[in-house]
Amino acid sequence: MKNVLSIAGSDPSGGAGVQADLKTMCALGVYGMTAVTAVTVQNTQEVRDVREIEAPIVAAQIEAVFDDIRVDAVKVGMVSSAEIIRAIRAALTGLCARNIVIDPVMVSKSGYRILREDATLALRELIAIADVTTPNIPEAEILCGFPIETEADMRRAAASIAAVGAKSVLIKGGHLSGEDAGDLLLADGTFTLLRAPRIRTKHTHGTGCTLSSAIACRLAFGDGIPAAVRAAKDYITQAIEDAYAVGKGIGPVGHMAALYRRAGVGFK
Repeated sequence: MKNVLSIAGSDPSGGAGVQADLKTMCALGVYGMTAVTAVTVQNTQEVRDVREIEAPIVAAQIEAVFDDIRVDAVKVGMVSSAEIIRAIRAALTGLCARNIVIDPVMVSKSGYRILREDATLALRELIAIADVTTPNIPEAEILCGFPIETEADMRRAAASIAAVGAKSVLIKGGHLSGEDAGDLLLADGTFTLLRAPRIRTKHTHGTGCTLSSAIACRLAFGDGIPAAVRAAKDYITQAIEDAYAVGKGIGPVGHMAALYRRAGVGFK
């Protein structure tokens, strides 16, 4: 059994954050663990409030897991302050963590600003230790400092983010127009465009959390970065097709739909 640690915020509605990460890890056959960075007040319609966990407690959670359990991969999601980000970076580097996936969450789908504006520099410092970082288009624009409207822009942005130090960069193209939802991977100096048909649904809550967790799972199993990203892309595409229309807003993707089918349980 492989062990994967999620360092992220808590979503009480269960569609994103550490809840989405744990569901993804269960679905993909690894043992999931968590270090909680914040408690959010949210549902499928909106994020109402965020309460950060103190940076020393975040670091202590990480250290407690590593002191006791072999950690085969780490996924970092919602981090809101420079103090927390730098505590995570120090802990992971001090513990020689491997297979680190950074999902640079900045703004919720409902428009709530999650990352403080003064924490962008610290986030770049964290991305510098990533094996894979997975910004969407708006996040990549903040990190690289220019607008992204074309595939050529995505290539420039990926190269700019990789220059910070990340081993590989996956820019998610879902925010671009077009029939394809193409993501661009820069790994080992090679660009690879990962195409998938755009799925017409509003129920995409937790897609970024789920994709980054899936990549971490595959890295834990020993996949190379391109193979891990491809497998995770296949998983999230199916999960979006299996999205669960729970609540009154943007429902979560179907993290465990395959297991529900196997159990003969309806979930739509």
